Amino acid sequence: MNKGEMKRLGDYICEVDVRNRDLEVKKLVGLTIDKSFIPSVANVIGTDLSKYKIIRKNQFACSLMQVSRDEKIPIAMLEEKEAIMSPAYPMFEVVDTTKLLPEYLMMWFSRKEFDREASFYAVGGVRGNLTWEDFCNLTLPISPIEQQQKIVSEYETVTHRICLNEQIIAKLEETAQALYRKMFVDRIDKEHLPEGWKMGTLGDVADFTYGKMPDKTSKGDIPIFSGYGIVGYTNIPMYKKQLIIVIARGDAGSGKIVLSPNVFYLTNLAIAILLKDDKMKYYLYYHLLNSDTSTLCSGSAQAQVTINSLYSYEIIIPSNDNYKEFDKLISSVNKQKQILSNENKKLKELQSLLLVKMGK
Repeated sequence: MNKGEMKRLGDYICEVDVRNRDLEVKKLVGLTIDKSFIPSVANVIGTDLSKYKIIRKNQFACSLMQVSRDEKIPIAMLEEKEAIMSPAYPMFEVVDTTKLLPEYLMMWFSRKEFDREASFYAVGGVRGNLTWEDFCNLTLPISPIEQQQKIVSEYETVTHRICLNEQIIAKLEETAQALYRKMFVDRIDKEHLPEGWKMGTLGDVADFTYGKMPDKTSKGDIPIFSGYGIVGYTNIPMYKKQLIIVIARGDAGSGKIVLSPNVFYLTNLAIAILLKDDKMKYYLYYHLLNSDTSTLCSGSAQAQVTINSLYSYEIIIPSNDNYKEFDKLISSVNKQKQILSNENKKLKELQSLLLVKMGK
């Protein structure tokens, strides 16, 4: 891929400021650090939405605040018809789409190198903010429009495949949930359980252990898992099989139930559930997922889950035959999900490679 001539960004974009004066646009969105739009959760009762900005298809919104602190610019291109946003967000559009494709520009904004360059220019600002002038002075390669179209087409083909796989994974998860409800929820009465079933506690079927902080000096390819996600890598696995994990600390997730990677190191933000019978894993995961695990939390300053609360948490314990049959069914579903997840991991690596090649 031949890199085009480096040009000043400000020569190809212009600011947009159209207000929602007639209140014609209702959808309110916000901007994430991961460069995407999300439905806004802001309380707008009593807010004059006529002062909000309208953003339309293929226009951009960004936040230039605290860029050096976050080392990333929240910036995204709207792909739907229109929405409204807080007037605090600068908005802009491509001046001439015969010279620069909006999709190509969004690809450039998605590069880590772009964020690093922006962070460099923001270092001297107040709290690391980036001025609009400095933003416009950033550069990008302007290739011939035919080459831009080819680059965008390749990237969008990969993106479409990732989205399709994610949709299939979501459908498979719906299937798993439906199987769980059919086997363990529908027509099941706690007061009159089927033969071989009983009420019990988590302590009857499992033991528990807290995660630990990993050695910061160790390097490797073993995921360090916090319950919230993968936060790093180490060379020493704590566990070599998938486990049910309970997030133990953190206002955003205490009590949340997740499945771990197959090999991982667990941090002290979470608790591992060590089942006495591994065949119960999928039943217990979906049982907890569909239960009110917020009652596990204690503490007024910061919600947290303790091992003692897990031992005494009440659950329905089905017969061995029932949960083993469910394990067999869900193992097949999860195998398909894992194949698609692995494919997406490789596709995302390809996405990253395509973004890197834009600068070469």
